[in-house]
Amino acid sequence: MAIGIGFILTFLMAVALGGNDAATPCDTTVGARVLTVRKAVILFAIFASFGALTQGYMVMKTIGRGIVPAIDLLGVLVVITSAFIWIMFCNYFGLEISVTHSVIGAVLGYGLAAYGAGGINWDLVQKVIISWFTSPILSIALAFATYKIIARIINNRNSFAMKIMPALLVFSLCYSAFAFGTNDIANATGVYVTVSEIVFGGIPEQNVMFLLAVFGSIGIAVGGLLLGTRVIGTVAFKITKLDPVSGFAAELSNAFVVHMFTTIPYLLFGYGIPISTSLASVGAVIGVGLAMYRSAGINKRTVTILMSAWIASVALTAVLSYTLYSLLLPITGPILKPNL
Repeated sequence: MAIGIGFILTFLMAVALGGNDAATPCDTTVGARVLTVRKAVILFAIFASFGALTQGYMVMKTIGRGIVPAIDLLGVLVVITSAFIWIMFCNYFGLEISVTHSVIGAVLGYGLAAYGAGGINWDLVQKVIISWFTSPILSIALAFATYKIIARIINNRNSFAMKIMPALLVFSLCYSAFAFGTNDIANATGVYVTVSEIVFGGIPEQNVMFLLAVFGSIGIAVGGLLLGTRVIGTVAFKITKLDPVSGFAAELSNAFVVHMFTTIPYLLFGYGIPISTSLASVGAVIGVGLAMYRSAGINKRTVTILMSAWIASVALTAVLSYTLYSLLLPITGPILKPNL
């Protein structure tokens, strides 16, 4: 039963993830009016699945490892339920948030309820928070520089460069979706990995991890196709005005930053670093907006709303997770306890 619950929660998280994070690779192509939302999301689903199946194992981790000593089955249910409710709420209102922030906030809420403040690894939490700032800053800087370089090249070879830009933008969408799949699939599959550790006392074998990536990829595709339109519209049209040149610079920069956090740490240390692909994506769009129009070309109201949603993700999911666990524990108990 626990393993079945793990599969169901994995799929639900993947659907919510796809509904919100389809905007990560699709926003610039849609904003530049090169592809329709439907065509962009189909490409997203295909290449995100490819990334998840080939390199998703690099970042596939448990949702509670490190921040809390361990997490029981009731905690898994509460954490994913809390994150799922918040993500779906934001999907409905077209807010691109960080799924990573949402899950970590829910884990913190569980940790406070189960272990108290002394049971939280605050040093790790501090490092995670610092990492949330690095990806958008890198994306802003890289997108700004990339746009300036491309704009200079186009001025020298105007007609040819402008003709190939739409095709290059579609290519960057595919690469960005691939990079997304390598990094973000862990937000969905980590549920099952955690349940597997509780039941069997260890992480699943490599072939099971591959099947999880397949299962999660299907959920991401379903979520992107059914729920992704509103969030894509927010980032594509409400931050800055995009064209094929700026869209290509932004998406290529976003894809490179996400893929870099997946592959380089894995090659150096044996594990990839999960980052907020949403923050990287929005940061890249802001970067090209600054390069084209300076600060006057950025819709500060939209950016403020998105930043508020990012901050709220941690606080609200933490409060919801803490409340649910505190209410349910006296009734159900931990259901299944991990081996500490």
